[in-house]
Amino acid sequence: MQAQLMKTLQNSRNYTLSVAEAMPEKTYDSKPAGAGWNFRELLHHIAYGIQWWEDNYIKGSKTDWSPSATKKNKQEIITYLTGAYDGLQETIEAGKLSADAVQGFHTTIDHITHHRGQAVLHLRCQGIEPPEYVY
Repeated sequence: MQAQLMKTLQNSRNYTLSVAEAMPEKTYDSKPAGAGWNFRELLHHIAYGIQWWEDNYIKGSKTDWSPSATKKNKQEIITYLTGAYDGLQETIEAGKLSADAVQGFHTTIDHITHHRGQAVLHLRCQGIEPPEYVY
């Protein structure tokens, strides 16, 4: 099971980072009409969400929802996303996960996918063809 979790995590990481890279720095603060977050804020939310879901639903440590200030530019966002994925990977690699932790992992991936879909829409609104999804 751990191998399947790691494959799912790597697919999520690779595609999320590809989406983050696809948006030019100059449009990281853009957002579609009616959207709540701009692209930068959305990706920051994904990174924070990875850490928060990991703490609360995989590790079982109860932490308050208290996001840090949004990172300032594309490179900081990509670094933040990479660090969040690295932390989750380390947790998965650390050993056996309880059934609740596995469910927490899947919920975390679902949360990422939901918001990454929004990020793809941000790309399309800028006339950018999103990276091809590989699974």
